[in-house]
Amino acid sequence: IRIIAFVAALAIVPALSPATERPEKEDDPIAAKVFPPELVMKHQGPIGLTDRQMESIKNEIQKTQSKILDFQFQIQKEVAKLVSLLDSRPVDEERVLAQADVVMSSETRIKKTHLAMLVRIKNLLTVEQQAKLEQLREAAAESVEAVSNP
Repeated sequence: IRIIAFVAALAIVPALSPATERPEKEDDPIAAKVFPPELVMKHQGPIGLTDRQMESIKNEIQKTQSKILDFQFQIQKEVAKLVSLLDSRPVDEERVLAQADVVMSSETRIKKTHLAMLVRIKNLLTVEQQAKLEQLREAAAESVEAVSNP
């Protein structure tokens, strides 16, 4: 039951984590330094994830989900205002750009919230668990590369 609850919590992760199990792009040095929750869950056995760590990760995901949902509702509201401003004739460039700043600020809050979750998850893992996940991620990248470039 505990694993089912954890998996259910991970159902929201695709919306939170653009880098799932796929290997990170070489041009994304940040993604290479953190561990998405679905990667941790997939390899929970090999890395020796404890019940306490699993519960903590689940809590981090739930807190992040809640915050991001709030931000998404706020962004929708602010985007509607921006669209309305763009519908006016003539378009008031100063007001449009000010509203665009509001929208982009909300988008930045989502990214920061997501990054904070990834940092907290990394900090919940031991150095050994992190090293094992890095090995598993590298092996997956090599496997994908071998299939892509026979």
